[in-house]
Amino acid sequence: MRNYHKHLFLYAKGDKFWFARMLRRNSTDFEHIMWQALRNRKINGFKFRRQHPLLIYIADFYCHEAKLIVEIDGEIHNTRENKAYDQHREKELNKHGLTVLRFQNDDVLYDLAYVINRISVFLNDLSITARIYVKNQTTINKRL
Repeated sequence: MRNYHKHLFLYAKGDKFWFARMLRRNSTDFEHIMWQALRNRKINGFKFRRQHPLLIYIADFYCHEAKLIVEIDGEIHNTRENKAYDQHREKELNKHGLTVLRFQNDDVLYDLAYVINRISVFLNDLSITARIYVKNQTTINKRL
């Protein structure tokens, strides 16, 4: 369980799990729309989790396989203080090998296809890179 917790949640503490549960129960309409588009491996077969604790943060949506966080930002994220906080948070998450894709509420509401396409392109690029890596590793191992 310790390694599972370490890798899947990056040492998130217990209070974050409780808070994440509350956020899942009280999701915004935009988060609900996004969740319907992501759940059940609908994008390139990748599994997403919603309101997922990571470190001291909670990601709106998280794909552990791809180390991808999808954030849906409302008006509150447009203040100077919150933009600075989001930048700091993103840097901390990047240090752990995570990528953050950010979208505005309006993107989800009025152009969901664009949002899904951006996520799909990221995941597809990741899949291609992984296949090339595995192929190269196999070639290297055959030479040895």
